[in-house]
Amino acid sequence: MKIDITPEILFQTARSGGKGGQNVNKVETMVEGRWAFNSSSLLNEEQKQLVGTKLANKITDEGFLLVKSQTERSQLGNKQEVIKKMNQLVSIALTKQKVRRATKPSKAAQEKRIEHKKRNTYNKELRKKINKHDY
Repeated sequence: MKIDITPEILFQTARSGGKGGQNVNKVETMVEGRWAFNSSSLLNEEQKQLVGTKLANKITDEGFLLVKSQTERSQLGNKQEVIKKMNQLVSIALTKQKVRRATKPSKAAQEKRIEHKKRNTYNKELRKKINKHDY
């Protein structure tokens, strides 16, 4: 499911570490994106609950989904990175996992497994020391 949450994201900037030389000390390139998913008009109640449970480790105590980026050297690049990450996280959280149906191995597969076990047993039997009382 594809939902674009960009209009509801609140952005905050700060100075970041990493590449940039002297630029790092004076320009706020690190971007932090916050999204109040509980008060969002883009999701229904079921979807809000899904996002809350699946992304619990990225949600603050105030109920904001929090994503940071400081990989790019420009604020704009980091902002786009935050938008991309958040949209990706939300779409992954909203996709429903397929129900796993248990299957039985086929008759041929069972026979092949047993044949392999018999061959293995025979090979290991040959590795044993010969006991003189057996003959």
